[in-house]
Amino acid sequence: MRNMVLCGLFLVVLVGAASFLGAQTPEKKRAPISNATSDCLACHESLHPGIVGAWSKSRHARITPGEAMQVQGLGLKVSSKDIPQQFRDVVVGCAECHTQRPDAHAGSFDHGGYDVHVAVSPNDCATCHAEEADQYSRNLMAHARANLVDNPLYMDLAATIEGRMSRKADRVHFTPADPLTQAESCLHCHGTKLEVTGIEERDTLFGWMDFPVVEGWPNQGVGRENTDGSLGSCGACHNRHQFSIEMARKPYTCKKCHVGPDVPAYKVYSASRHGNMFSTHGKDWNYTNVPWTVGEDFTAPTCASCHVSLLADTSGNQIAPRTHQMTDRLPWRIFGLIYAHPHPISPETSIIRNADGLPLPTNFDGSFADDFLIDAETMAQRTENMQTVCRSCHGSAWVNGFWERFENTIQTTNQATAEATQIMTEIWDRGLAKGPADGDSPFNEAIEKRWSDVWLFYANHIRFASAMGGGGDYGVFADGRYHISKAILELNEWLALNKRGAPDSE
Repeated sequence: MRNMVLCGLFLVVLVGAASFLGAQTPEKKRAPISNATSDCLACHESLHPGIVGAWSKSRHARITPGEAMQVQGLGLKVSSKDIPQQFRDVVVGCAECHTQRPDAHAGSFDHGGYDVHVAVSPNDCATCHAEEADQYSRNLMAHARANLVDNPLYMDLAATIEGRMSRKADRVHFTPADPLTQAESCLHCHGTKLEVTGIEERDTLFGWMDFPVVEGWPNQGVGRENTDGSLGSCGACHNRHQFSIEMARKPYTCKKCHVGPDVPAYKVYSASRHGNMFSTHGKDWNYTNVPWTVGEDFTAPTCASCHVSLLADTSGNQIAPRTHQMTDRLPWRIFGLIYAHPHPISPETSIIRNADGLPLPTNFDGSFADDFLIDAETMAQRTENMQTVCRSCHGSAWVNGFWERFENTIQTTNQATAEATQIMTEIWDRGLAKGPADGDSPFNEAIEKRWSDVWLFYANHIRFASAMGGGGDYGVFADGRYHISKAILELNEWLALNKRGAPDSE
């Protein structure tokens, strides 16, 4: 027994020595961490092991910005040309993100001897990723919050969806939702406004400490207004604190906001041939290579490959550049407001006014607010950008045929929306419902909701099914053509029945 114990102790010593020696070998050497980040980790490794564990698996924790800048060619991931010296030779850790630019952030507070801000913004990330931050700032997503809250018509629609209801004089009235309800409904994806409203003292494991009270937090919405005034959250797609390229390239990340029924992108994708290939073969794909090589790293598109990623062929030639503007490959905005239309020129869509002075990119008859939308030349260039991606897997005849059907779908769904809108307009004109001409909401009566179903859900399903799947059940029976025709019939019959029972207003 004594010999067995001695042998066991000897093995423990050998294993410990091997571990110690292995830690000193060059390939095991830990990347340099700043003193400030080391101070953060000393506490937060025990307080927030999930956060620290995610960060330790990140590229940020393994490679310094200075090393990243040395990459040549398409594999370069850092777009800034001049990174401040204090960041170049240490990994990007807690302090490099949360103590950077403290004077720019309202609510920066003393925390363990450092000026810290809670929410890291795109302007912080721009220190290393200047091009991506600039592109994102010109993206509809960056302005998603303002495009909603600064558009009274959209906020009117939001109030009839998420607001408080009360019945008075045989009519249901809507009051805009309270901030907490807004934060977990529309603004969950569109983004909240982060405002510092005070300071509170909390009892922590390390004693009493002061922390800012940030209204609108937590939120990772794509159009979040940050405490430094910048718009957006990189963490919406590159989830903090691992900021994984793989996560951003998989469709589940986009699913968070694009699942429907108003924007049914994910469920259409998951039912499509591309989605079927992803679910079958995706486990074998490489999601981290930059550039992302078509036919080698993956064999069917995800959301990112069509809209964002830097793509290359197997010879290393660029197919499509990386972009964070998202619309660079999109000529049509197929989300109907109330019709599908060319993309807006400016990402600030609240400035748009149609012929009737309403903040809509289309008129009620289906014509476009042309002064605010991209021209035919820009649409043609964006179409070519997207079709170049398609042609990396498909022949020109296939791509052209697919696109012809897609644009036909835009026309036919817009025509169906026009029919529904003509009926709704007559309902308003006859005084059978109160609409905009009466100074009332166009969304707060049951028959108006039925009209909204036509363009907000059914027309969108048909267009997304066409754009992302080449058609299929989501464009027919699963909230598609069957439902749009049924809704128009119901609108028409409702009008006919009420015309018989009401005096003619003409």
